[in-house]
Amino acid sequence: MLRKVKFIIGFIIMASGSALAANAPDAAPERKVNYTPADSSKGQGSAIEGLNKNKTEEGPLVFSAAPQQDQQTAIETYGPIAEYLSKVIGKQVVYKHPGNWLSYQMEMKKGSYDLVFDGPHFNDWRATKLQHSILVKFPSEHVFVVIVKKDNSKIADLKQLNGRPVCAMSPPNLGTLTLLSQFDNPVRQPVIINTDGWENIYRGVIADKCVAAVLPLKNLEKYDRGTFTKIIFKGKAMPNQALSAGQRVSREDQAKIVSALIAPEASEPTAKLREIYAIDGRFVPAAKREYAGLSVWLKDTWGY
Repeated sequence: MLRKVKFIIGFIIMASGSALAANAPDAAPERKVNYTPADSSKGQGSAIEGLNKNKTEEGPLVFSAAPQQDQQTAIETYGPIAEYLSKVIGKQVVYKHPGNWLSYQMEMKKGSYDLVFDGPHFNDWRATKLQHSILVKFPSEHVFVVIVKKDNSKIADLKQLNGRPVCAMSPPNLGTLTLLSQFDNPVRQPVIINTDGWENIYRGVIADKCVAAVLPLKNLEKYDRGTFTKIIFKGKAMPNQALSAGQRVSREDQAKIVSALIAPEASEPTAKLREIYAIDGRFVPAAKREYAGLSVWLKDTWGY
């Protein structure tokens, strides 16, 4: 009798298990994993390096830059440089406008750009993660300042910008990151009014669109030498904007590009770019060691 009862109980348990299995979903739901910026870079360099090595050697070299101007202005600025470099190395170089900061970030991480001109933090990141070579840079140091109108007696300190509108470019623009790094509490920060172009950023303050603005010191000196604005914060000096080259650009072609961009003949094709950044002299050679460690500015930026 006892054996019969055990058999019946075992049968019920087996039947119940089969019923549960039949009603269970085909696959467990995907687990949501929190994104941790500190872990995102693990193995990323080798993965992207593999993508670069798998890219075909055929096709034009893609030249891009941080989206700090609208598309038409950018084409007028970088198009002549792409044409100049095409003649120098005997291979087609095409300029590609990224459209916005998010696209720029994604395409850069995928290794889609062979030649890139932008800020020191990006150059160090590419040199470290994508094995880019940093070729040439603007002369002089790169310093960001925060300004307000000269007659503004209410704002004398950076902390007073908490909750106030500041004209700047969207992060991860280095000027904006420099400003935000001065605020420990993420809920007590300035309100960034996304503005394209350094001159438009400066004029945003003059026109009272913003209480303050972030721009390079060189550009401020070009627009205003203390007549209409005053500096309330000055960031640390860094090596200037630079051009880097990816693995599809041979060492021989890299050397040709450096020679071409520091030569007097580069004055005309780079004129618009140097005007935008208020640079008087020509490009000068750059070295990876000058930019080492500057990618730390991207540590709190998603995806880096």
